[in-house]
Amino acid sequence: MMRTLLFYVLLIISAFLLFFPVLFAILASFLSSAALHSGDYIPKNISFENYVQAFTSVPLLKFLMNSFIVSFSVMVGQLILCSLAAYALVFIPFKGRHFFFFLILSTMLVPWEATMIPNYITVLNLGWLNTYQGLTVPFFAIAFGIFLLRQHFLTIPRELHESAQMDGCSRFRFFASFVIPLSRPVLIALGIYGFLTTWNMYLWPLLATSNENVRTVQIGIKMMIAQEASTSWNMVMAGVVIILLPTLLLLFFGLNYLKRGLMSGALKG
Repeated sequence: MMRTLLFYVLLIISAFLLFFPVLFAILASFLSSAALHSGDYIPKNISFENYVQAFTSVPLLKFLMNSFIVSFSVMVGQLILCSLAAYALVFIPFKGRHFFFFLILSTMLVPWEATMIPNYITVLNLGWLNTYQGLTVPFFAIAFGIFLLRQHFLTIPRELHESAQMDGCSRFRFFASFVIPLSRPVLIALGIYGFLTTWNMYLWPLLATSNENVRTVQIGIKMMIAQEASTSWNMVMAGVVIILLPTLLLLFFGLNYLKRGLMSGALKG
């Protein structure tokens, strides 16, 4: 009993420490500048003035729309390319497929920063700077997604594939009618992972864009900080809360799918 109580107390303390930055941002977003600088962190009146100012100080709505377009495009691209690659590695016998799988897997050891310059030169030569293609295409195929889906596809019974082949089912029909429906949790998990990592991306959008028409919300919040840091941290916190909302909602509603998807196929070699 005592150990259980201590365990829950530690969990509550850990949860509070982890959630404290978000809680502080929410509280500060409702404070006036004078109250925030005086150390009064509990708002006495709820006012949305800081949120209105956050939308007027920078084109935050445009940045939010750009982030949604880029994140959604990367999510769809990863689901299509990674599922097709994983399907080929599991269900299509060809010489050297294990070699290609481990070659793909080995790219996870390469830091993304090491590939940033070659990616930038490629995007530059294609004329994709300041475009949605330049922000999305380099992230369509990821080794983690191929690995995650391959491990789950290995759990699909081989007998199902063999019986479908005997009935004259084509490879693409088997992929679309059997593999995809049976892999819904892991596909949702990969979709959530792809959307969240792209939404929070900062360095690549900063490098590949110089035009506000295609810049994402992470750049927008940096612009807001540069403009208002000395006077209006409450407005900056309002902007932070606005860009946190989509990720928190997605994480809240998709956490179960994320856990099930990441655990799926974990024991299959």
